[in-house]
Amino acid sequence: MSETDFDIIVVGSGCAGAVAAYVAASAGKSVLVVERGNFAGAKNMTGGRIYSHSLKKVFPNFEEEAPLERKITHERMAFMDPAAQMAIDFTSPELAEEGKDSYSVLRGPFDQWLAEKAEEAGAEYICGIAVEELLKDESGKVYGVRAGEDEITAQVVILAEGCNTVLAEKCLGNPRPKPSQMAVGIKQVYELPASQIEDRFLVPEGEGAAMLFVGDCTHGNVGGGFLYTNKDSISLGLVATISLAADGANETPVYQMLEDFKNHPAVAPIIRGAKLVEHSGHMVPEGGYDMVPTYVFDGCLVAGETAGLCMNMGYQVRGMDFAVASGQMAGEAAVAAIDAGDTSAAGLASYKSAMENSFVIKDLETFRRWPHTMESWSSMFTDYPVMVKEIFNAMFSVDGAPQQPLMKRMMPIVKKRGLFKLAGEVRKAVKSL
Repeated sequence: MSETDFDIIVVGSGCAGAVAAYVAASAGKSVLVVERGNFAGAKNMTGGRIYSHSLKKVFPNFEEEAPLERKITHERMAFMDPAAQMAIDFTSPELAEEGKDSYSVLRGPFDQWLAEKAEEAGAEYICGIAVEELLKDESGKVYGVRAGEDEITAQVVILAEGCNTVLAEKCLGNPRPKPSQMAVGIKQVYELPASQIEDRFLVPEGEGAAMLFVGDCTHGNVGGGFLYTNKDSISLGLVATISLAADGANETPVYQMLEDFKNHPAVAPIIRGAKLVEHSGHMVPEGGYDMVPTYVFDGCLVAGETAGLCMNMGYQVRGMDFAVASGQMAGEAAVAAIDAGDTSAAGLASYKSAMENSFVIKDLETFRRWPHTMESWSSMFTDYPVMVKEIFNAMFSVDGAPQQPLMKRMMPIVKKRGLFKLAGEVRKAVKSL
């Protein structure tokens, strides 16, 4: 193999890029990470929560050193109409078990920690500069990057540029995601003393809650709200499908949705007296399995959000565990290909087989129908929250009048929506899950 400046160049230092760099550097390869932010995590945002199983495989003792916020032991889901909310609150010791546990994180400090681990393993970093082009030879094989005025060569390039897939589209020919496959996330972080967080969410000291909302939080549009408790702050925000804004169908801009969400009677008390310390926005891939592009090329691998590895199930949102796992597999495949002296697509094919045999692709494929189901299920975001409110009002309201049996109070509420229509929608959703 010809001499190059580095064995491996990693573009982007999010979860996928930093882990790939760490794995490759730990195997003794010379690694350069090019990060366009002024520091790792400068431009990244998450709701945010990481399921720890994939992180544990790379960093067995991560709990002792990673900048984690709270272990999530309470799961909450809520239906919202403009004035009411029905929430499900679940807690279980199993949520805290090793291998099943998850943690709230803030991407700034978390990504910096990952970058530090990569540097400790021997990776070199260049921050504050964007890669403008992937270098390719006459056969189309990637052999490096152009960043500013510099051309830097490598045996393998690992592309982990995030969900704004400029290089993957321009240099590798991957398709631009459809507007319906992308969402925009907007988040605010509110400072609040740890004791108040624990009191408001009824969690033990050091533990935390994750909450997902559907309905009026996005004014009845496809999307949802989220809330995660940190050590001494709360992350609160919304995710809404980009296609709504792109085609003008959404009369209320996302930032106004967030303001209305914060003022909802079920949300306002949670952040009462808290200090707003951060506001951020980010795109999120939500197309699932059907938006995963080609991710193995001659001399190049694609990982993390750049490969569309994100999954929003409505009750569960995952991305960082996919990114960590894909970064690990990309790093291992690049090392193996270099050692074998073959960095063509065939030589790097172990990445594809590893991905396809892992939870990453298997989970995305299992739930591939859900994104379309959710996109076409408008009543979930409009009428269902209203129906839930009416049902629980009928159940709990006492006005002194003689009460009918509970079923007689419930059935008119359900029947006016159409029993067969409701049954069909629920059946379709259950099948896609």
